[in-house]
Amino acid sequence: MDIEKARFNMIEQQIRPWDVLDPDILEAIALVKREDFVPAAYRGMAFADVELPIRIDEAATGQTMLAPRVEARLLQALQVKRHESALEIGTGSGYGTALLAQRTRRIVSLEIDPRIAAFGAANLARAGLTEIRLQAADGASFGGQETFDVIVLSGSVPVVPQALLNRLNPGGRLVAIVGEAPTMTADLITRTGATNWSTTHLFETVAPRLAGFPAPDRFRF
Repeated sequence: MDIEKARFNMIEQQIRPWDVLDPDILEAIALVKREDFVPAAYRGMAFADVELPIRIDEAATGQTMLAPRVEARLLQALQVKRHESALEIGTGSGYGTALLAQRTRRIVSLEIDPRIAAFGAANLARAGLTEIRLQAADGASFGGQETFDVIVLSGSVPVVPQALLNRLNPGGRLVAIVGEAPTMTADLITRTGATNWSTTHLFETVAPRLAGFPAPDRFRF
């Protein structure tokens, strides 16, 4: 396979047609070698327009890499600035982290599954991205009082916890895929005041549930 041709086709045939036109985002996708973040069993599908399972030592983890166009569209919506700080929940393979690092190196990335955390950390180290603060931790119960300009949830959640929204700085943005299958939307939530947030629905999609974010209890008769 001609890797560079495949990467070019991914950008021109999948990502641009999905209204990802920000030149900085397109440059980041061209620079980050997606094939180096894909589990070995799926390397031949690194540029395909599909989610790819994250398998560690041939064992399923239940988590996936999002399709390239979805990751690109979410990153574009955030409009990350160089000086901004970012929290990522769900390091996964590290590919989304690496794309985010092309916009800012001030990243805290959390991964609840220690196996996936080690896989993502190895991929990021091999790519030379050693300044990112990686933690094997549950993003749903991330402690401390640190706040961020940008928060990325790399999988789906039934609802965005208020505790995460409270960690946005004024003007901060959060992207997440929200809802219950088969109806989910990618949402951009912006903090507009001390107790106010606005939500923009970006597009419909479906993604695996982030571990640690169960559906809220429903009232039962």
